Amino acid sequence: MNTIAPNLDGKHLRIGIVQARFTNEIGSEMLKVCCRTLQELGVADENITVATVPGALEIPIALMNFASSEKFDALIAIGVVIRGETYHFELVSNESGAGVSRVALDYNIPIANAVLTTENDAQAIERIEEKASDAAKVAVECANLVNLLLEEQFEDEE
Repeated sequence: MNTIAPNLDGKHLRIGIVQARFTNEIGSEMLKVCCRTLQELGVADENITVATVPGALEIPIALMNFASSEKFDALIAIGVVIRGETYHFELVSNESGAGVSRVALDYNIPIANAVLTTENDAQAIERIEEKASDAAKVAVECANLVNLLLEEQFEDEE
């Protein structure tokens, strides 16, 4: 059996991050944690590009443009959707998540989805550190995996 081991070496990787500014205090803190973790994994500061958008529904269009540029090995979506008194919470969280997945599959690029969906601010604050750090690790690991699989695919064709 061939097993591909997880690779968390971020050297030489280029990572794009899209952060929703709605509930910006939480999103900004997530961005700091995410970037710090990427740097700890070896991703060079100049290889991290950050764009902000108004809210979670706008994340997929920014991700799509990052992906279509072919300048990134992986992308990260950061934001917070907090339940309110209307159905809008379900619409925003579902559509944002579906858009993120669609971009990943359409462009064959790993996207770590760190858009929190919580009942309240306290739950979101509680999840900042873990979710943002995990997103950085997921992006690096999956970028290395996809890059390796693509290399192997092209080697097989030769």
